[in-house]
Amino acid sequence: MSVAAQADVIGDSKASLELRNFYMNRDFRQSTAPQAKAEEWAQGFLLKLESGFTEGRLGVGLDALGLLGVKLDSGSGRSGTQLLKQDRETREAQDEYGELGLTAKLRTSRTLLKLGALQPRLPSVAYNDGRLLPQTFRGMHLSSQEIDGLVLDAGRLTQVNQRNSSDYEDMTLSNGSAGAIGITSRKASDAFNFGGLTYQWNGNLASAYHYGELEDLYRQHLFNLSYNLPLSPLQSLKAEVRLASARDAGSSNVDNDAYGAMLTYRHGAHTLAAAFQRMAGDTGYAYIAGSDPFLFNYVQFGDFANRDERSWQLRYDFDFAALGVPGLTFMTRYLSGGEIDLGTARPEGEEWERNTDLAYVFQGGPLKNLGVKWRNATVRTRHFGNDLDDNRLIISYSLPLW
Repeated sequence: MSVAAQADVIGDSKASLELRNFYMNRDFRQSTAPQAKAEEWAQGFLLKLESGFTEGRLGVGLDALGLLGVKLDSGSGRSGTQLLKQDRETREAQDEYGELGLTAKLRTSRTLLKLGALQPRLPSVAYNDGRLLPQTFRGMHLSSQEIDGLVLDAGRLTQVNQRNSSDYEDMTLSNGSAGAIGITSRKASDAFNFGGLTYQWNGNLASAYHYGELEDLYRQHLFNLSYNLPLSPLQSLKAEVRLASARDAGSSNVDNDAYGAMLTYRHGAHTLAAAFQRMAGDTGYAYIAGSDPFLFNYVQFGDFANRDERSWQLRYDFDFAALGVPGLTFMTRYLSGGEIDLGTARPEGEEWERNTDLAYVFQGGPLKNLGVKWRNATVRTRHFGNDLDDNRLIISYSLPLW
């Protein structure tokens, strides 16, 4: 590259290092559980490098993502939190695991093409970052914003690296304990095709359509509509609906329609939300195993997306900045699901989950950007699944390098 081109690539670049210390304890409450608890402690390092673009009509750049997870504590009979990579034979946690992902990027006008390691965040596919290290994919993603208010996305993923793995592998279907999803022949797919558009009609109204296809396993159409109504400088009301329809693509029995709606009211530091979600069809909701499904009731442990399940959620958030403690936040929610079809001659399944988050991020001084979060979940089921109590303590520090 010329000196000027190098100056743009390097001069417009940025880098950051995140340190993530993660303790997790999952206590299984039923006497028939294969193990009494899963308990592990680990340290994660997440290095992100993003270059600028070369000059000219077509700008070229390169991003890098370096991930390293280190075991601090685990043991026989306590592994399985998905914080750490497990040995394929003994199922014991390995001492460390990591990944280096490179992403080439090309930009022209307001259109960007990425090739290599990807972390998509779309209704059709969204990477998971709920453990020590995030999930990543390999493939290509084209995003265009040439028309004001309109975002177009298209791409193809070929492999996935799960959050507790250092290996890229083919993708497969997620199937909960009562999802009733079966695969007739090929169990994994090496291609996920996606596309969609999002349009912001005005400052308050937005709509979107997305398509996702896990080749040989399922095809899915997703729609969502959201409207935000300001009521006063301190108050607002937001309504959002989501619809999804998925069918078999040759080697599965996927047959699902999902409906969801959420209403959120904000008044100053207080936020109150209520959601309803319904599954219909012969199976539960279809999505790539390990990823985040586009569902209102996908929470800390469950997705409430089993066959024929109907569920509701009530959530409350509070920002302590209103009381003079900026950086301190609180969240609690309760979800209940029922009418789960467990098959002939079996009673309907039921479940509920309660989540609590308490987090603080230091706003200044030598500890600026240091975050501490405690997450708790209580899960109870009837006629299927696992009962458990889940606690996580996460200490993170984000350091901008340049």
